[in-house]
Amino acid sequence: MVELVEQLGKIVGEDNVLTGTQIHDDYGHDEALTSTAVVPLVLVKPGCTDEVAAVLKVADESRSPVIARGSGTGLSGASVPRADGILVSFEKMNRILEIDTDNHVAVVQPGVTLEELDAETRKYGLVYPVFPGENSASLGGNVATNAGGMRAIKYGVTRHQVLALEAVLAGGEVIRTGGKFVKSSTGYDLTQLIVGSEGTLAFVTEVTVKLYPRAAHASTILVPFGSLEEVTAAVPLIVASGAAPMILEYIDMLTMAAITASAGLDLGIPQEVQKSAAAYLVVVLENAQEDRLDEDIGRLAELLVGLGALEIYVLPQQAAGQLIGAREKAFFVAKAHGADDIIDVVVPRAAIPQFLSTAAEVAERHGTLVTGCGHVGDGNVHLSVFQPDAEKRAEVLRAIFRAGMELGGAISGEHGIGRAKKPYFQELEDPTKVALMARIKDAFDPHGILGPDVLFERSGDRAGRADREAGER
Repeated sequence: MVELVEQLGKIVGEDNVLTGTQIHDDYGHDEALTSTAVVPLVLVKPGCTDEVAAVLKVADESRSPVIARGSGTGLSGASVPRADGILVSFEKMNRILEIDTDNHVAVVQPGVTLEELDAETRKYGLVYPVFPGENSASLGGNVATNAGGMRAIKYGVTRHQVLALEAVLAGGEVIRTGGKFVKSSTGYDLTQLIVGSEGTLAFVTEVTVKLYPRAAHASTILVPFGSLEEVTAAVPLIVASGAAPMILEYIDMLTMAAITASAGLDLGIPQEVQKSAAAYLVVVLENAQEDRLDEDIGRLAELLVGLGALEIYVLPQQAAGQLIGAREKAFFVAKAHGADDIIDVVVPRAAIPQFLSTAAEVAERHGTLVTGCGHVGDGNVHLSVFQPDAEKRAEVLRAIFRAGMELGGAISGEHGIGRAKKPYFQELEDPTKVALMARIKDAFDPHGILGPDVLFERSGDRAGRADREAGER
């Protein structure tokens, strides 16, 4: 350990290498409810790509496991360090390198937060549209998990915004992928391979993302329905109407009550409507011109009335902001109310009623409370699971994940697999696909040092084989 610390200190400076009690507790965990905090062997804070490359070269040579950390807001345990390994924090690599208004792109380091990028792009009348619910999240972390959020219905997720990357491979080699262009037919798309890989293939040190004109006007519409089936039936018709919603969310009655109470928010909904509402649809529209926005609201209101809406509320700007803010904090509200896990299954949006019906049956069968909300426009369902018994909870999660996959969905829509969902991923996913992913992992990281417990178990046989092959060469 002493030798490792000395080597790392020469690379990043002694003040940027911490061990033992020097490491703050916050570095030991992310926001996953089931992860256990771990103190890493050593914490390093590089300030540039060359330093990251040198750190990974040392780690690879010493076979030291390495975990990347952004802001620590993840929900899958992917940034939890190893007690025998190196934790690389990107907090010092937090510069916005360029706002290119001609090409509508931003070039940023991985430690830049969404809040910082939003403040800078606002000066140019532009916006980076991915807001996964936590503005302190870093761009590097968003790339690692392919983060989404409520605006995905209109703009897509992180994968759709990333044009180029600079990344460091396990041995310290630096690669650049993509560029300030929107398409390429030149070999494999390494950019998209790295996006969503959760720090297991390479460490991202620079990101180029798309920017969009920032709409001058927006309006939020809250629509209570008597059943979730009515909510989901309305979604394809809203999308087909041409209104192009920026946000299209559902919130069940229990979650709505919890998040509004937590925020101290009174939306002025009469008690009789609240008692009749099983779920709420939240629609946010935006437009560059106010009169056209008003026209869209009018057409949408007519449509919703015909679809069985109990009432339609066009919220005042302040209340609208508070409701969206409360929805974004739904995770923390669930956590405060004692949720034991949060999952984010994604299914085809037309399958949401069937999926939630099955989830409710699973919950009832196992004596478990399951509540939720989600991005109904793109089928991403966020469920809070209240079941303290670990074995029963595992049965519930396995059954819910299986139900989602049988409907053509996937275990995670945006939080990632990390460590938290790894056992279910390994058990339920197509073994041929998992084996292929493992071979890709081996190609990028032969000694298995990058996120060795994320997605896959680090295979001693695999690492040993790589060492033997290197010796033979």
